[in-house]
Amino acid sequence: MKNNQKWHSEIINDDLKQLVKVEDEIFSCQTKFQNVLIQKTPSFGIRLLLDNKTQSTELDEFIYHESLVHPSLVFHSNPKSVFVAGGGEGATIREVLRDKNIDNVTMVDIDEEVVKVCKKYLPNHSAGAFDDERLDLHFSDALIYLQKDETRYDVIIVDLPDPLEDGPALMLYTKEFYELLKNRLNPEGMIVTQAGPTGPVLSDQCFNRIAKTIQEVFPNIFPYESFVPSFGSTWGFVIGSLGSKNLSISEIDSRLLDRNVLDLKYYDGITHQGMFSLSVQMRNVLLQDVDIITAQNPLIVK
Repeated sequence: MKNNQKWHSEIINDDLKQLVKVEDEIFSCQTKFQNVLIQKTPSFGIRLLLDNKTQSTELDEFIYHESLVHPSLVFHSNPKSVFVAGGGEGATIREVLRDKNIDNVTMVDIDEEVVKVCKKYLPNHSAGAFDDERLDLHFSDALIYLQKDETRYDVIIVDLPDPLEDGPALMLYTKEFYELLKNRLNPEGMIVTQAGPTGPVLSDQCFNRIAKTIQEVFPNIFPYESFVPSFGSTWGFVIGSLGSKNLSISEIDSRLLDRNVLDLKYYDGITHQGMFSLSVQMRNVLLQDVDIITAQNPLIVK
């Protein structure tokens, strides 16, 4: 590496760091809740970091956001109302609002500054979604919002930063929070959450505990993963469902077409099958005896 080059170091775990070459540090600030950093990189384009953790990049955000959103929407036979916790970049609601079947989306993000920054520096992430008349946007703690508001939804999408010790999402990965989400679902409803890195090196960081905790609350869970290059790992997601879902490749593609969900870059019926076909190693990880995440015993990612 040349001495005049700038590299950004991101801690993955105690034994692993990821270095990314930086062309320009576009924006940086400390909000009431977290540190926000926008960088331009030759590998990933413009990227967003919160508390020094990569959240999304121009190059591959579509992989993460399509993976997070579309499987749960497709599993549901007739989704009309969606709640999104977090998702400040606007890409999650962008993907939800692709589905013409959706009548309303309620998005609750704790940090208004992040939304403003992303609108300015990452406008393609939201692609106009913040102006969609079906969106109801609130700036609040999703836990507090849902405790006060008893509206029920068909699908709840949890798109939050990792649960850092001093971060705003610590209590939103607990059994108590998932029980609250279950009580805010319509019959046959489901939740989905990002669940951290998978694979042999990192799967015990949080993926297995999140899956096990959701399994304590929901009668059916569906864990899956996608490789997100800017995260340096395959990334896990977990669906908790009040109903059992099993769709064929053709059924998935048909539902996407019927709902006018077109021009996806990553997700379709074939990709879906791969995402949900976990390796023997990952299936064994999910069988491990791990602690349930609770308010008294929270998950803390370093």
